[in-house]
Amino acid sequence: MEIRNGCLICGTNLQYGADYKALTCFYCKGTFQANVACMQGHYVCDQCHANTAIDMIETYCANSKSVNPVEMATEIMRSEKIKMHGNEHHFLVPAVLLTAWCNTIHETTLSVKLATARKRAEKIPGGFCGTHGNCGAGVGTGIFISIITNSTPLAKEGWCLSNLVTGRSLVSIAMHGGPRCCKRDVYLALEESINFLAEKFNVMLASSLVSCEFSENNKECLKTSCKFFLAEMPL
Repeated sequence: MEIRNGCLICGTNLQYGADYKALTCFYCKGTFQANVACMQGHYVCDQCHANTAIDMIETYCANSKSVNPVEMATEIMRSEKIKMHGNEHHFLVPAVLLTAWCNTIHETTLSVKLATARKRAEKIPGGFCGTHGNCGAGVGTGIFISIITNSTPLAKEGWCLSNLVTGRSLVSIAMHGGPRCCKRDVYLALEESINFLAEKFNVMLASSLVSCEFSENNKECLKTSCKFFLAEMPL
């Protein structure tokens, strides 16, 4: 979410104690001796606190055991490091999908896959949706499929599937209309990817109801014209 004080996770006030105790970092899952946590019990270590948005996404996903990409995306987007709009969302989509995929099928190469996704997503500049007719969140779904299928420009099935999921994601994003909303586009891209994996790979990822909590930070919010605006829509 946009700039706020307090906890990076939930925004509540930080509480400092006289004694140090073992606390687990919300992002990297490391255990540290610390004397500060928020009123809800969240703790973020110094390294993760200093990380960039992209670093934070990679660290969170590399240490997550979740099989629910929607829940992961929402938790990550709550952080003040993730702005309302920005190219960090281009990496966020494949990162949470790869994490859910690897945890669901018990794949052990998640860190390698995340590093590959990061390199590819960093090539998609901010504002891509408005200047190239190609939303980075949608492209992120293609990055995800290309990685799990080991696709190359010379591949047959992987090439087809990567382009197909990107196309479906972009159509869904386009049909919901503009102007931009990186949060809406992330949810739509994840929706299409979850359905695509069930259809093409027979892999069922966990999902969640989406009731958008970011609209107050988006001055271009479509409000009731958005399917996620104060709604509970199953993905």
